[in-house]
Amino acid sequence: MNKIANLLKVKYPIIQGGMAWISDASLASAVSNAGGLGLIAAGGAPADIVRDEIRKCREMTDKPFGVNIMLMSPFAADIAEMVVEEKVPVVVTGAGTPTKFMPMWKEAGITVIPVIAACAQARKMEKCGADAVVAEGCEAGGHIGEMTTMALVPQVVDSVNIPVIAAGGIADSRQVAAAFALGAVGVQVGTRFLVAHECTVHPDYKAAVIGANDIGTQVTGRIVGHAARGIKNSFTRSIIALEKSGEDADKLEEMLTGSLKKAAKDGDVKNGSIMAGQVSGMIVKEQSCQEIIEEMFAGVKID
Repeated sequence: MNKIANLLKVKYPIIQGGMAWISDASLASAVSNAGGLGLIAAGGAPADIVRDEIRKCREMTDKPFGVNIMLMSPFAADIAEMVVEEKVPVVVTGAGTPTKFMPMWKEAGITVIPVIAACAQARKMEKCGADAVVAEGCEAGGHIGEMTTMALVPQVVDSVNIPVIAAGGIADSRQVAAAFALGAVGVQVGTRFLVAHECTVHPDYKAAVIGANDIGTQVTGRIVGHAARGIKNSFTRSIIALEKSGEDADKLEEMLTGSLKKAAKDGDVKNGSIMAGQVSGMIVKEQSCQEIIEEMFAGVKID
């Protein structure tokens, strides 16, 4: 059996990306019911909000699901304890190092999978007890590193002994097969699930993803150390212009704060951040999570 499917106790070796303000109980449960591993994104929310989503998810699926914890969140420590209390089976981490939480999580039997963007990070995560890593290339939507998936994944595979899950630039069965050819044993996908029927992101956000072309995304935030990829719009153009003009980093940070919520929840797709990956140009319609996953694994050997 596939190592990741076996580790996560799922039918397909696919994890739905933890997208702040987007990956809620509705999306996570639908992905899990379709045979993948759904994730609830903690983002910057307090522990009680995340707890509510976990409990909603349990009402909507009896399959395994997980929580994505952004370690830079001021609530990260509270959420780290709460997932133990709620007996969440899988934790995926990002934006930091989970080392201090690992003993608590491992004692509770939680499967821990950090998202990394470099081999050194992967080796560090293996050393501290991670069960697998997600090697995410800069084709991905949201916060990204420097390396592409094609270059990153095989180097991470060669540098660690734990399973590697590929992420960034994966939307169809060809890209899943390519990820396996690079040595990954699973994939993490975010952008394609943005247009799932069960995804509760604002309809105008979905329309922006479906309407994007192959060069429809760009990266902002490099100057403040928080590079993020999203659909080109008035917001990204204004940020890029300010970055080129040498605008103060604090001013840019102020503009970036809250920009994702503005697009994802309020539907302001002109002045908000529509985080999405370079595969947006391949996505042309809304589908159910079941249809998305079955299409992505059609003809792909996953043993």
